[in-house]
Amino acid sequence: MSENSATVPTLSTGSANLQAADRRGATAQARPGWRSVTVPTEHGGWGLTLEPGLLGLLVAPGMTSLWLALAAMVAFTARTPLKIVAVDLRRNRVLPRTRLAGMIGLAELAVLAAFVTAAVNTASHPFWWPLMVAAPLVALEAVYEVRSKGRRLAPELAGAIGVCSVAAMAVLADGASATLAVGLWLILAARALTSVSWVRGQITRIHGRSPDQLMLAATDVVTVAMGLTAVLLEQSLLLGALALPVVIAIQRTTAIGDPVRPAVQGMIQMFMGLAVVAATAIGVAVL
Repeated sequence: MSENSATVPTLSTGSANLQAADRRGATAQARPGWRSVTVPTEHGGWGLTLEPGLLGLLVAPGMTSLWLALAAMVAFTARTPLKIVAVDLRRNRVLPRTRLAGMIGLAELAVLAAFVTAAVNTASHPFWWPLMVAAPLVALEAVYEVRSKGRRLAPELAGAIGVCSVAAMAVLADGASATLAVGLWLILAARALTSVSWVRGQITRIHGRSPDQLMLAATDVVTVAMGLTAVLLEQSLLLGALALPVVIAIQRTTAIGDPVRPAVQGMIQMFMGLAVVAATAIGVAVL
């Protein structure tokens, strides 16, 4: 659940740098800090998690959409302590931070369960099939994170695309068609695909290496194709689909010259993510 760290960070809902976390844990065993085991380090991941919930609220306003949006944010924050516990146990160690992370993780899981229960109780229609489709993607990300490999492209994209299911669940719970639900998911997933790839390319440039231009071009082509597919399913998603090439153009323009600093990357991605959400919601309302 995973716009970056994506997240992003980098953009994705990808994992934190577990090696750095391990070093912090080794030097702070006597006095673990709650912030280091609670707050996700994937700055872009906040945006990528917020966007589906926000789009769901705009297209299908109501308590169910609110509960689902809140559940998505809690699930995102709960990943950090639960990941720390899983990694420490996998390495056969129990540090003070492990115990603290475990308590915080359990508390967040309880809050998550309460939000999901509230969503179920307020929904007027079933909304579970997007979650069933997204579950393998979220599981893939979790497997990589436990093995300290969450920064790879596959888990980052899996988490980012998986969390986009929140928008689909919100509109289904409100009684919207399956085609609209799938279309919204496609628009958000396409935005995540191009953005995660672009941010990774910029970070590669910052490290003095050349990004894979063929891969970047391929993801941009797939992004546009996903937008077109969304429009074929639901014509009211035209504005959202048109926003995707604009995102690609801005990314390509800002990549000219020196690499874009991470802080600037985050601001650009947050702005573009909200713009895609706004364009999509307006299109659904007026087309």
